[in-house]
Amino acid sequence: MSEQGHGNGGAIAGTGMGGAMDLATGEASTLERGPGGGPGGTGPRGRPRSLWSDAWHDLRRNPVFVLSALVILFLVFISIWPSAITSGNPLDCDLANAQRGAEPGHPFGFDGQGCDVYTRTVYGARTSVTVGVCATLGVALLGSVLGGLAGYYGGAGDAVLSRITDIFFAIPVVLGGLVLLSVVTSNSVWPVVGFMVLLGWPQISRIARGSVITAKQHDYVQAARALGASHTRILLRHIAPNAVAPVIVVATIALGTYISLEATLSYLGVGLKPPSISWGIDISAASPYIRNAPHALLWPSGALAITVLAFIMLGDAVRDALDPKLR
Repeated sequence: MSEQGHGNGGAIAGTGMGGAMDLATGEASTLERGPGGGPGGTGPRGRPRSLWSDAWHDLRRNPVFVLSALVILFLVFISIWPSAITSGNPLDCDLANAQRGAEPGHPFGFDGQGCDVYTRTVYGARTSVTVGVCATLGVALLGSVLGGLAGYYGGAGDAVLSRITDIFFAIPVVLGGLVLLSVVTSNSVWPVVGFMVLLGWPQISRIARGSVITAKQHDYVQAARALGASHTRILLRHIAPNAVAPVIVVATIALGTYISLEATLSYLGVGLKPPSISWGIDISAASPYIRNAPHALLWPSGALAITVLAFIMLGDAVRDALDPKLR
């Protein structure tokens, strides 16, 4: 039969039931290689892409992701090296220049204290990016560990954690910040970051818990447990890589929220305080002069809005790329 199949220019493929199925040479070649070198164009020599490689493949072709990523990279760059685009000192103020508009060397004008708005806007990015990134990392780490362990082991620990998260969800964030941060005398970003982690971890915890509960019911986890794999190996090697995607999506979107929350708390006077540089502080200081010097309020507000929007757009793009229902 094999000789006859080759003589007719075809290929013989087993059906898995003891029989055979004739395939045209072109069809056999398609199954063997595929449009992209593998079945269905999944890669050379038939190697399928993982969820993460598929997501990166989609993200690179998403203009929303590219635009938001470029904005974020620029913000990170000026946060690390603000002197690369400005040579001024954000604390160098002269009351003789108070509320003056744009002029050569000072494109954003001056605020009510005679400080250069452009320089303060550039340096304010460092505070916002630092608070947003550190708060997001702390929230994601604490929430993922607590929620993942509760979802995997279940029992009384899971019930207690669920009730604790309900209590934290009942606390208004801004009101909690006004109460907790009003007694803090430190002028660094860490009390603000700690407050955000304290009130932000329950959301990530609940998402991680649900993802782990779903992942541990899959056949590959049951097979690993039947083969004698330890709980640590099952959690780190089998469950975590398949349950982390929703956490990444929510954390990316929440990063922009934390930046906005820091500006809100600083505006209310309980976050960062002068002489720290923050967009929230500058917005608060410029509010009384909005009629005479609207530029002092416009530029830090615009920078804050663009930053928050960039992180939200990035999170939306990552969510679309990691959602298998959209494929």
